[in-house]
Amino acid sequence: MKVALFGAGRIGKVHAASIKMDPRSELVAVTDVMSDAAEALAREHGIEARSPDAILSDASIDAILIASSTNTHADLIEAGVKAGKAIFCEKPIDLDLARALEIRKIAAGHNKPMMMGFNRRFDPNFAAVKTALDAGEVGKGELLAVTSYDPAPPPVSYIKVSGGLYRDMMIHDFDMCAFLFGMPAQVMAHGSCLVDPEIGVAGDVDTAIVVLTYADGRLATIRNSRRAPYGYDQRVELLGSEGMLAAENEIENTLVKSTSAGVVSAKPVYFFLERYMRAYAIEWSAFVDACVDGKNVPATIQDGVNALALAEAANRSRVEGRPVELNSIMTGN
Repeated sequence: MKVALFGAGRIGKVHAASIKMDPRSELVAVTDVMSDAAEALAREHGIEARSPDAILSDASIDAILIASSTNTHADLIEAGVKAGKAIFCEKPIDLDLARALEIRKIAAGHNKPMMMGFNRRFDPNFAAVKTALDAGEVGKGELLAVTSYDPAPPPVSYIKVSGGLYRDMMIHDFDMCAFLFGMPAQVMAHGSCLVDPEIGVAGDVDTAIVVLTYADGRLATIRNSRRAPYGYDQRVELLGSEGMLAAENEIENTLVKSTSAGVVSAKPVYFFLERYMRAYAIEWSAFVDACVDGKNVPATIQDGVNALALAEAANRSRVEGRPVELNSIMTGN
């Protein structure tokens, strides 16, 4: 399976490595608006740096992987559909829900696999929670808590174009709640700017809590912060009617030192590259499974729409200071 990569930045480099790790896929070309970055990645992998049009018009290329800036995702999905390519796209589909809904319509008639990049579904720890829940090992899930803290905030220049914390950072956690519990009926969001005042000046928050309420009364909470000095804090806790499931942090090493002064263990790994490299590789293999073996795509365009709708509801809830019915977001009311 011949694959072309759109985007030669940090996440593009991660995906390039994942493509090459699966013996069923071959990275053959890369493109980026920053030609120097594309050329450097091409040299590293012994491939061509090409223009987007050249890639899309090349019938020998089976699939495209979209890891470029968010504002290009929707247009590239649309172009990939027209070119008849299998498509893997990093989250989100777009920053605008209406545009994402347009893409869903366009994708509906596509006869090639199309998958969204929600890598945390493929993390072995979180996947084990899903497997155990579906097997009924703790009865019915009743209360879900998702924690996601970054070690430090990104530059404010990034914040200004990111779409805000709910669309950029918490969208992974919205997808995790949908993955484990399905879609809620109502969203209530709170947010503050406690880490960097300039983030607030840019119109965003850096510290947030969201409560999701489900039609049957189940509850889910999401906690986000742009600052956790001890490392990348990524945890899931699920309370069921017959027990609890918890996926804890991955730490730098498993050494535990116990002395009369106390008990000390290592910190969580520092950032997403260390935490989720296995998840990215498993995720790509799942996409190849769909392309080569005809298996179902495990993270669909609809999943991308769902996560973006939850982010939109959270933004509206925070601004208006009230719970927002998800149905009102999906219907545009």
